[in-house]
Amino acid sequence: MMTIDFASVPALWTGVCGIFFLIQLVYIGGVYSRLHLHFRRGKETEPLDLPPVSVIIVTKDSGEALNENLPAVLEQDYPQFEVIVVNDKSAGEDELILTRLAGRYTNLYHTFIPETARYVSRKKLGIAMGIRASRYDWIVVASPFGCPVSPNWLKSLAREMTPETDIVLGYSNYSSKKGYFARRITVDSFFRSLRYLCMALAGRPYMGIGNNLAYRKRIYLEHKGFSDHLQLQRGEDDLFINAVANRLNTRVARGAESIVRLPVPASKRVWKEEMLNAMVTGHYYRGIAPFLNALETWTCGLFHLSFLVALVVSILSHEWVLAAIVIFFGMVRFMVVMHFFYHTAWDLKEKFGCFLPFFDLFRPVWSLVRRIQYLFCKKNDFLRK
Repeated sequence: MMTIDFASVPALWTGVCGIFFLIQLVYIGGVYSRLHLHFRRGKETEPLDLPPVSVIIVTKDSGEALNENLPAVLEQDYPQFEVIVVNDKSAGEDELILTRLAGRYTNLYHTFIPETARYVSRKKLGIAMGIRASRYDWIVVASPFGCPVSPNWLKSLAREMTPETDIVLGYSNYSSKKGYFARRITVDSFFRSLRYLCMALAGRPYMGIGNNLAYRKRIYLEHKGFSDHLQLQRGEDDLFINAVANRLNTRVARGAESIVRLPVPASKRVWKEEMLNAMVTGHYYRGIAPFLNALETWTCGLFHLSFLVALVVSILSHEWVLAAIVIFFGMVRFMVVMHFFYHTAWDLKEKFGCFLPFFDLFRPVWSLVRRIQYLFCKKNDFLRK
């Protein structure tokens, strides 16, 4: 009869692997599964009275993007909305394009940020100016580079604008493109969105992204806008939502019509700056959600490491039962992770192919690399000039 020495090295490593396995299953089943289940809910009856909304876009040197994407926003199938574009004046042709589009669309209004503005980041000032000029209580923050995939994008956000709701979070990601860099950052963006949207569904909202985000003008005014983080260049979306969101006032838009697509960054340097900027602002997050996310990342990495060590020492020690248990842990986790990741990716119209398992294996390593880059970057580069 085969016996197991529970004090042996293989048994100890198997136990360690089992602990990380259980933590991963609890997190995946309790958090990462929520967006897929949210999207699979039956269709709700569309509200009879869709609230009027003000869409605010801050632009700078993005004339070509405005020309391509702004009509998709202006032509939304929605009863009452306005689009306010705030131009951070530059050498680009943004103003010419806005003037031409304003002649075609009566719901487009545009203004500009004064050159003399020096006391707040220009992106925050642009949004603040747009909110001040808006006529409606519901504010939708969008990007000049973002393009709604459907003319019912605003409707998909408005379905979640109940009387009790102050914030609606939407999904955005880069457009599908071939190549390793494009695949990696698209999956990375998917995973980041999966985290904050699932946390909101779990009653722990902690951030939003200003490519697809709606909130009430009232809550902005009550919180005194972005006054908590004026020293930062960014944070007008994630830090603001981190401060005002709670489990009762935050909802998540669902359905393929709620998605916004953006072009892949022109270079790795641009994307790297975006990630470092997100890490700088993430340092100011409040609440337990960032800790839980970090716990999941590190237990993922430690699971892969303990799985490999436990399997090797079990085989070398001829502990075949322990080796089988370790393989069982790995197979179950892989199937559960891929089930929810791929189903959620399908809901969000993402096509990752075989890259998703590769990403799951290496994301703790990439997270560590970003942490090291953050430690050595110049933090002053992300402060208000």
